[in-house]
Amino acid sequence: MISDIMRSDIVRIKDTDILSKALNIMHEHKINGAPVINENGKLVGMIVKADIYRFLMEEGHFDTCPVEWVMSKQVITAHKDEAIISAAKRLRENNIIAIPVVDDDLIVEGIISIEDIIDYIIKKSSK
Repeated sequence: MISDIMRSDIVRIKDTDILSKALNIMHEHKINGAPVINENGKLVGMIVKADIYRFLMEEGHFDTCPVEWVMSKQVITAHKDEAIISAAKRLRENNIIAIPVVDDDLIVEGIISIEDIIDYIIKKSSK
């Protein structure tokens, strides 16, 4: 189950944060992306460094533009009682690096990434 390998100590970025702050947070925590939450703590998007870098290629306001303008709003999610292989398939099918694990109210409980799945496979095969 996803709950066996998900990380619950995740960084969340607010939809009102500016892009430069989001990029600094990702750099500080050595992550490539994070779930984006609204003022009520509900999942409203995902932001990855690649989204920000693509935005920087266009003329814009890096120091004033909110994450909400750049984030992916169609977020693929998972539930903690789901099978790991199910999440792995969605990661591959959608060419994404991580999936937020949410409850029914879209509150982010954790995250599962490609690296988490690979680590799980390595650990399982070395037993």
